[in-house]
Amino acid sequence: MSWLQAVFVPAIEVLAVITYVNSVGWVNQQFNMINKVGDSAGLLNQLGLVVAIVLMVLFTTINLAGAKFLSDSNVIVVIWKTAVPILAVAVVAGLQFNPANFHAGGGFMPFGFHGVFAALTGGVVFALQGFEQAVQLAGEARNPKRDVSRAILTAMAIGAVLYSLLQIVMIGGLEPANIASGWSKPLGTDPSDYGAWYTIALAVGAGWLAKVLIVDAVISPAGTGVVYVATAARLSYALGEEREMPTALATTNHKGVPVLSVLVAALVGCLVLGPFKSWTALVSVITAATAIMYAFAPVSLAALHKVDGCRPRSYRVPMPSLLLPAAFCSANLIIYWGGFETTWKLACAIGIGLALFAVGALRSHTAASRTARNAAWIGPWFGGQVLIGWVGRYGNGSRNLLPNWVDLFVVIVFALAIFYWAVNLALTKERSAAAVEKDAHQIDYAARG
Repeated sequence: MSWLQAVFVPAIEVLAVITYVNSVGWVNQQFNMINKVGDSAGLLNQLGLVVAIVLMVLFTTINLAGAKFLSDSNVIVVIWKTAVPILAVAVVAGLQFNPANFHAGGGFMPFGFHGVFAALTGGVVFALQGFEQAVQLAGEARNPKRDVSRAILTAMAIGAVLYSLLQIVMIGGLEPANIASGWSKPLGTDPSDYGAWYTIALAVGAGWLAKVLIVDAVISPAGTGVVYVATAARLSYALGEEREMPTALATTNHKGVPVLSVLVAALVGCLVLGPFKSWTALVSVITAATAIMYAFAPVSLAALHKVDGCRPRSYRVPMPSLLLPAAFCSANLIIYWGGFETTWKLACAIGIGLALFAVGALRSHTAASRTARNAAWIGPWFGGQVLIGWVGRYGNGSRNLLPNWVDLFVVIVFALAIFYWAVNLALTKERSAAAVEKDAHQIDYAARG
């Protein structure tokens, strides 16, 4: 699931670049890249697909240049990605800020808590991603023991503060007349036609800022896309180290770049643009896949606390008995809010992945079958998520059979039952020690770093 969500992100960032740039008037008229009418309205046209593939090739080329070039170029992009939103917040807030907007169009939370829950999987959770790269690329860090936890917590704090400021200033910068009777068209036009901040910058008279935001709409998503190609490649590399998967994925060139893994990630990213040609079509899938990925983390950590708790480590989660099950419940709620249609499709994708893994295990004659008992909770977990999604209220195909708030209670109770069952099925201390010993050279390297 980590690889799946990572390989999807470059494609969605390409779509973000094209969608935002295409909202500029002269681009829309002279080089339109998105279909405007018919069943394919809002999707990439032939020109858009060509531009998307060119961008994917560019992302791939940067990754093939080596880890140092990727790191150095990413520093510049990160500085830009932080500076431009801060600039936008300061300029728009200084030119126009209407406190009354926070009570207009139905007041605070006009669609209730369920509107908030639906919005989480419609872009909010996706927007806050990116901090996990500190872990996934930690093998190339100088001092991962010291820096990984700092990088994660700092990135999450910066993202939370920055996005909150952007949202507050955006609401305050809207024209009161556009939201007086509702939030269907807060920009005065169809929100899907124009970039929100681009439109607001023009409305408050900051045309120069609108131009900067268009440039940023290319640089920022492109920077994210480049990093996620690297992430997908490193995850492919990690999979290649397992005997059940092709070992060619774990080979590197003289620069230390896993070339085949990078190419596979880029190829799959291009193929994703076929069935998912719009940003909205991909965001809910990526969010749900990410939530599934995150859900395994608290289970794994709780299991390690149980069977390997005495190992020295640089970072310790505070109040693990409370935070770990709470984190698992949060991930399950995000999966549920993503909707039934997304959940059952991802469950099928996971089934296919497990089948491929089983084939690899049989061909390589590994001992993976011995861990089937330890993984017995995964099938009922996904099956239960699909069932709850079907009787719940979110997504196409849901039956809305569970009463209001009862559905959330059902998800939480189900998640807690799965969590404690999964931890109880953890490896024995002896088998866990053997598994850790297999990667002892990597752990020792991290400790020396």
